[in-house]
Amino acid sequence: MPEQPPSLEFEVVDVFTDRPFAGNPLAVVLGADDLATGQLQALAAEFNLSETAFPMAPTAAERARGAHYRLRIFTPGTELPFAGHPSVGTAWLLARRGALAPGRAVQACGAGDLPLEVSADGGPVRLTGGAPAQRGDVDPAPLLAALGLEPADLDPQLPGRAAAVAGTGVDQAHLFVRPGALAALRPDAGALERLPHRVPLTGTAPLAGLLAVAWGGPDGSGRWSARVRMLGTGIGVAEDPATGSAALGLGVSAVAAGLLPGEGTSELVVTQGVEMGRPSRLEVRVRAAGGRAAEVSVQGAVVPVSSGRIAVPPASHGR
Repeated sequence: MPEQPPSLEFEVVDVFTDRPFAGNPLAVVLGADDLATGQLQALAAEFNLSETAFPMAPTAAERARGAHYRLRIFTPGTELPFAGHPSVGTAWLLARRGALAPGRAVQACGAGDLPLEVSADGGPVRLTGGAPAQRGDVDPAPLLAALGLEPADLDPQLPGRAAAVAGTGVDQAHLFVRPGALAALRPDAGALERLPHRVPLTGTAPLAGLLAVAWGGPDGSGRWSARVRMLGTGIGVAEDPATGSAALGLGVSAVAAGLLPGEGTSELVVTQGVEMGRPSRLEVRVRAAGGRAAEVSVQGAVVPVSSGRIAVPPASHGR
């Protein structure tokens, strides 16, 4: 019999949902530590999901800092320094497989060392983002044009503050719009591709998307709510059904815009993916001080969907 080509084990999970075929699907490929970057990118392109995650053993320096594992994250077109749903989904899967104990864990990634809280018995995972960063002097015009919207579609309660760039490890542009505008989006692919060159960033990472936000205000339980849609900006993803990093950044923008309290801790429930037929729920906790977000975390549930093995791409992909 012909020799079988080398392969790696993978699992696919849906993140930020409590049922399969909702939330954001994630492929987690195990045992890929020795693959070159090009091979990892080829695997992500083969899965063709918004992100594919590769958990690896931490380096000696990362282990000395307390990291339990290192995570590399790829869209079909590029590597990201950090992303929320791969971080939550990978930690959940490692705990389910017994490779990570319930409780506090530390993930090393391109955005630094990020803490997570892993529940026992397959419960939700909470991810704390990196240092919050926010820029409020963003012109909304190119954001509106990229979404096919008009100035009248901006949130009327935020005159002059409806556009921002914020992040806790990667930057996204945020545009606060009237509730009915989410269903009326007509994304312009070319304008979205050009957007990273027209919008100032808070850090050094490329712009990782444009988040359209319809703010819902507080509910009866004292938590705030928001409906969002996340459009890609040159990272190989047209629209994302659940984006943990964007939910983290939204917590930063919401405090800066005065939508969330500038002191103390508040809770925000973010609904995403409805228009894509993949409803998602992201639970955000924001600690603020002095009118600025000091720490933001996001929690979500994870469910398994499939598992199997995938062939290792030829080493030529790593060149």
